[in-house]
Amino acid sequence: MTKRTGCIALLEQLAAEGARYLFGNPGTVEEGFLDAMREVPSLQYILGLQESVAVAMADGHARATRRPAFVQLHSSVGLGNGIGMIYQAKRGNSPLVVLAGEAGLAYDAMDAQMACDLVSMARPVTKWATRVVDPGSVLRVLRRAIKIASTPPMGPVFVALPMDVLDAPNEEAVFPTPRLDTRSTPEPEAVKALARLLAEAEQPLLIVGDGVAASGAQEELTRVAELLGAEVWGANSSEVNMDAAHPLFRGLLGHMFGKDSTAVVSRADAVLITGTYVFPEVFPALSGVFRPDARVAHVDLDAYEIAKNFPVELGLVADPKRTLAALAEALTWVMTPARRAAAEERLRSARAQREQERARASDAGTGSGEGHEAMPALFLRELAKRVGDEAIVFDEALTLSPEVARALPGRRPGHYFQTRGGSLGVGIPGALWVKLA
Repeated sequence: MTKRTGCIALLEQLAAEGARYLFGNPGTVEEGFLDAMREVPSLQYILGLQESVAVAMADGHARATRRPAFVQLHSSVGLGNGIGMIYQAKRGNSPLVVLAGEAGLAYDAMDAQMACDLVSMARPVTKWATRVVDPGSVLRVLRRAIKIASTPPMGPVFVALPMDVLDAPNEEAVFPTPRLDTRSTPEPEAVKALARLLAEAEQPLLIVGDGVAASGAQEELTRVAELLGAEVWGANSSEVNMDAAHPLFRGLLGHMFGKDSTAVVSRADAVLITGTYVFPEVFPALSGVFRPDARVAHVDLDAYEIAKNFPVELGLVADPKRTLAALAEALTWVMTPARRAAAEERLRSARAQREQERARASDAGTGSGEGHEAMPALFLRELAKRVGDEAIVFDEALTLSPEVARALPGRRPGHYFQTRGGSLGVGIPGALWVKLA
């Protein structure tokens, strides 16, 4: 009879979590781990020829399934190669559980080949990082990691696994990690205050990010935007948070320079931020983004991001879907007839503007407009004619992303993804495992 080691117990735990795949790039210290996979045939090892590819595949799978994905890397060198992709998973709140083997506790004093403080390496790019130091706590630590990764705000976690800990006998029980319910709704008075703040605005603006998609709040967001006649802009928005063809959706704020976001946001007298942080730029504005008299509210499950960089009048740590649904209901009776008429006029104006934009795009495509269509735009327009509505788009174009969005707008949840955190290299492996999820 095969001795039940920590390796076998760990794989049994992954199977109990419903995992089908383990993405990775193994080394010598993981040989026992790979041998143990014969004892858990429901798990399939997906080999990446470089660690960043393995992490990117797992990230795509986690994004598509909204469940934890598991990655196995090899010691300090493997973790080092994967850190760039782990960073983009952190920026995108992907629930990755990253496991890395190491030679063993017995060799801690030796400062030997590939020796390194793996936890310190991983900590800046993860939500939580730890090391298992006792053979009787392998599954306890793993379940804690899974719980932390999958609890909003979700994110990658890291567990270092010394070889002698995994090779030791293990008698821990296996049971699925409980998922925590975070679907909270603000107090009714807080929702009323939010409704009044927005209903009184003449130029309301909504800034949204992937917390909307994670909550499944696209319908509720659209309802609030239509009731207010408010423009919607994406920030740290890499999935379909609102139908990109909707006339109130105006695109993404800048990802490089703060002046680009400021040009949009400074027009508004009331701003609702939900499911994101402000502002995800490389060179963000340090001040002057909002009008001096602007009223700002922020709704998110991540308390850290609310009022992190700029003050808000109202901050609600709550689920976007439930909060937006309650807000839409409150707006229906808070808004006066005059306010409703003004909102309807803003919506009509947005529809007219979108029709003008479509007409200009059509003129460019037929050659009847002024100038010549640039080659990338021409290519993307022709591609859009051929891929059909069922296509899943994974956009890694960065500076050309606006052209991609114009030709292949994200309209259906689960059918449009972008790279996150400024990472390159995630597009092909991520797209494959979004498709195969």
